[in-house]
Amino acid sequence: MDELLQILEETRPDVDFAAEQALIDDEILDSFDIISIVSEINDTFDIEINVNDLLPENFNSVDAMYELITKLQNE
Repeated sequence: MDELLQILEETRPDVDFAAEQALIDDEILDSFDIISIVSEINDTFDIEINVNDLLPENFNSVDAMYELITKLQNE
């Protein structure tokens, strides 16, 4: 979880990721942010987030992103 928070904070230091629960729905993150975050997550966690995983519910919060990472690591 700490690694994920570090990635997010490096991408958007102006966002309080621990508190936000609607990063996509409230348009806090844009498509460029998501591309950057997905790339870093793939490299850091040695997983492959594919197009089918690029759903708002997977990126609305840190918990949702971490849940996706865990799911992909266990596949």
